[in-house]
Amino acid sequence: MMIKKLTALLLVLLLIASGAHADVASKYANADRWAYFSVGEDKDADIFIVAPTVDKYDEFNMTLDENNKFRFIRALNMQKGLYEDSFRLYAPYYAQASFKAYALSRDELLHYSDIGYNDVSEAFRYYLEHENQGRPIVLFGYSQGAYNVFKLLKEYFDDEGLRRQLVAAYAIGWGCTFEEAEKYPQIVPAAGENDFGCVVSYEAEAPAVEDSVTIPKGERHIAINPLNWQTDSTPANRFSNKGAVFVSNDYQVTEIPNLCGAYLDITRGALKVTDVDPTEYSARPATLPEGSFHAYDLYFFWNNLKENIQSRLTAYLGAVVLQEAA
Repeated sequence: MMIKKLTALLLVLLLIASGAHADVASKYANADRWAYFSVGEDKDADIFIVAPTVDKYDEFNMTLDENNKFRFIRALNMQKGLYEDSFRLYAPYYAQASFKAYALSRDELLHYSDIGYNDVSEAFRYYLEHENQGRPIVLFGYSQGAYNVFKLLKEYFDDEGLRRQLVAAYAIGWGCTFEEAEKYPQIVPAAGENDFGCVVSYEAEAPAVEDSVTIPKGERHIAINPLNWQTDSTPANRFSNKGAVFVSNDYQVTEIPNLCGAYLDITRGALKVTDVDPTEYSARPATLPEGSFHAYDLYFFWNNLKENIQSRLTAYLGAVVLQEAA
């Protein structure tokens, strides 16, 4: 028995010495743990995507069965038109907090969200070790995905070298307070249209909303207006909206130019949407208040957002060229 134990220990040590331990340790060495893995050729940068909440059935954390994987892929496919033209895509499956967890207290919700984040972190670590090779990175997360993007920034991007690779982090539909941003200097709120190494974040709601799970009353979140790329309360009218795009479950696309305007409520850091009737756009989880436009955070501002993702990448790449030429 002792000889068997020593032999097993020796094998582990040999694996570690050979550098193979990362593959052995990480479940993300397996292709079936990724919704997208290195999807897209000849792109200048990578995008690491964390999917929104899709699990309506599990108790508090998603099981990775085929039905949930189908829902996961469908949600990602519905939003990938924002960025697929410009980036190589990576998106891990993860044991996300289910919709049922959102009926719990905020502390309980975050507990189950953090269980899911453990997967996201492991996947990102695997991506960095095996795939990135110094390439520019965009982080993208909507809703629960945005929560995880903020967690990735906190855990990994205190590293100066990795920060230099960050084009931007799009964390939309879940907030970050100014106090958190001050605590974590790597969380740099976007200040305009083409700055990079920054965080683009907002949560859309009707003017009357004063409290929600995503922006609790009394908190002030970092935010930027995706219609005028300003961080003050300057309103953007609906004619600055280059097109809302709605994607159905079977991927049918409907585009509506000039659907809505928006302004920032700087006391909440909330994006207040104008020109639309909340009763006409009422799709929302039961845990969010009437007037929440959480379900439309991407879709109301689609063309502006798509254009901005590309323009930030262009600005970043241009700055890298200038730096290398200096």
